[in-house]
Amino acid sequence: MRKHSGCPEIPTIGIPFSVILLVACVACNSGTDPATGTEDEETTTPGGGGGGGGGGGGTGTGDPFGEVYEGGQFHLGPVDYAETEWHNACAPGGGYIPEIQAVEGVLLAGLWNGIPDVAGYCDACIQVTTEMGTEALLRVVTYGDTSTNSIDVSPEAFEILDSGEYPRAMSWQFAKCPDTGPVIYEFQTGSNEWWTSLWVRNARVPLARVEVSSENHDFVELTRGGDGTLTDNSGFGAGAFSIRLTGMDGQELVHDFDWPGGGIAGALLYGTDNFE
Repeated sequence: MRKHSGCPEIPTIGIPFSVILLVACVACNSGTDPATGTEDEETTTPGGGGGGGGGGGGTGTGDPFGEVYEGGQFHLGPVDYAETEWHNACAPGGGYIPEIQAVEGVLLAGLWNGIPDVAGYCDACIQVTTEMGTEALLRVVTYGDTSTNSIDVSPEAFEILDSGEYPRAMSWQFAKCPDTGPVIYEFQTGSNEWWTSLWVRNARVPLARVEVSSENHDFVELTRGGDGTLTDNSGFGAGAFSIRLTGMDGQELVHDFDWPGGGIAGALLYGTDNFE
């Protein structure tokens, strides 16, 4: 029910915040869910989940690393590719394209937007462990307002994680994604040689830095936008270019490309490999 922080164009429902707080407090004190009395439908982030192939998540461990985010709950967003409630923060206006859905799968999550630089974690994976001991490896496709360290999830992820408990306490960490093929570069439809912007999809580890070397300059870091895009405001120039990825775990990848014959606008380019 809350507006996604990265999508100002999406309308909000005119419910006073004080009323929402009152309902939530009553439900928590009674041990019931604020939305339905049994299962929480009042969630936080725009979502993504109802389409695409299978490969993006799972029930096993994903080699988690970094900070453990504790004290939150998981909620049925729903987070889905159909965007049945909200637009997904990490996608263009038309949502995730089918080619990306197919490799990133339907086990999806939306993060609490209080995490610093949260848009930098678009398309990363998180390992979720509930207080009841269930686990799932989920792909981040959105973020928005919720309680500290809480997440929204897709219906498929909720089915794995939920044991009928309430509150649905859990912790999560960033984790290595499954191997579903190479890194994919999805360029914005407005990209050109003078202004070039893209999403990095399907990387197996969260990205610490993305740089480009092109005919316009040596390796320079791209600027991260609130929708997860990475932009070179001076443009790559209409020639060969290299993109260098640095993972949160220190791994590096460099992918080399020729300028697409049909132009860079809306192009989908595949790297030769992915992080280990």
